[in-house]
Amino acid sequence: MVRRPDPPPPSPGPHHPPPLPPGPLIVLQLKSNAKEFKMAATAEAKKEDADYKRLHNFPLIRHTDMPEEMRVETMELCVTACEKFATNNESAAKMIKESMDKKFGSSWHVVIGEGFGFEVTHEVKNLLYMFFGGSLAVCVWKCS
Repeated sequence: MVRRPDPPPPSPGPHHPPPLPPGPLIVLQLKSNAKEFKMAATAEAKKEDADYKRLHNFPLIRHTDMPEEMRVETMELCVTACEKFATNNESAAKMIKESMDKKFGSSWHVVIGEGFGFEVTHEVKNLLYMFFGGSLAVCVWKCS
């Protein structure tokens, strides 16, 4: 079987304008659409973040040594505080600490945030470490 060579590209003429170099045309097009692209990307990122938080809007206990009843109450308190003060972790921690001090005696400590590590000394059966909303960590412990 003999294969014929591909035909040459059409030469510029009345029906075929000369090809434009792709570089400058693309740069101009990107410059004109950069603002629209940035707005679309920002809207897309916000939508993905909202979807992620909606999907991961449940408490996930990583470690606890609390009795069942105390664990359930503490977990519900943490979820309520994190939902009420979604943009202010300090206020959420203060609400949790004050409630825990009233319910279970004084000397409770609370840390709320993302991307932190910890090493604490605590009373036995008085530690809860959980996540809420995907990446928001809550650590509650008592020491006297």
